[in-house]
Amino acid sequence: MNIDKPDKTQIAGLRALWREAFGDTDEFLDVFFATAFSPERCACVTIGDDVAAALYWFNCECNDKRVAYIYAVATAKAYRGQKLCHKLMEYTHKTLKESGYSGAVLVPVSPSLFGFYGGMGYETCSYVSESECVAGSDEVKIRKIEKDEYAKLRRMHLPDGGVIQENENLDFLETQAEFYAGDGFVVASRVENGKFYGVEFLGDSGKIPSVLKALGHNTGQFRTVGNDRPFAMYRPINEDNPPTYFGLAFD
Repeated sequence: MNIDKPDKTQIAGLRALWREAFGDTDEFLDVFFATAFSPERCACVTIGDDVAAALYWFNCECNDKRVAYIYAVATAKAYRGQKLCHKLMEYTHKTLKESGYSGAVLVPVSPSLFGFYGGMGYETCSYVSESECVAGSDEVKIRKIEKDEYAKLRRMHLPDGGVIQENENLDFLETQAEFYAGDGFVVASRVENGKFYGVEFLGDSGKIPSVLKALGHNTGQFRTVGNDRPFAMYRPINEDNPPTYFGLAFD
């Protein structure tokens, strides 16, 4: 068994593991590896010629310090039950420490995983609210914006202690979502199977019904700053200064 950053010969194995674990298409993986992947922000376990487990991270910022957003943690079915994930995470935490990261944040995909990652030193740091909304009778002025402007406006609307997600974060998000802004709000959104998703809405949430009306949707689901459910977890690496909000999860 070996744990290290991958080389070019292991890309096919990384893709195969991802497809098995998450069911995404080759088209999706083409986009991820073109926009967000770097071998310097990936760690994998190899057993023989097999990629047995892997994870990736995005560079973020919080409280003027670098934070890693750990993403797509997976273990191949044939190698589960061998604590490979624990070993992979230990390696990753050591790598992040040596690289000067303040801490790591991740978003468990199911309630049971909060306990799993809690056993690795993670604690819930961010809560969100998610709700189904109906379009109002009035439209709000809204404009589509490019990712650079979205990054600037998002910083303005982030709560104190919020995680700044830019660079490869937005390069990847741009392939899945569109960015809009109006007076007092900014939103990243996508339409999937005809349904509108506000994957993150920052600002005056009272304008959400008018946003739906302006964009021509009768209903939609929005994720906003709130306290309804635990969302992200944080583990200190070099500094115990957890964020208060993390909202852009690539789920």
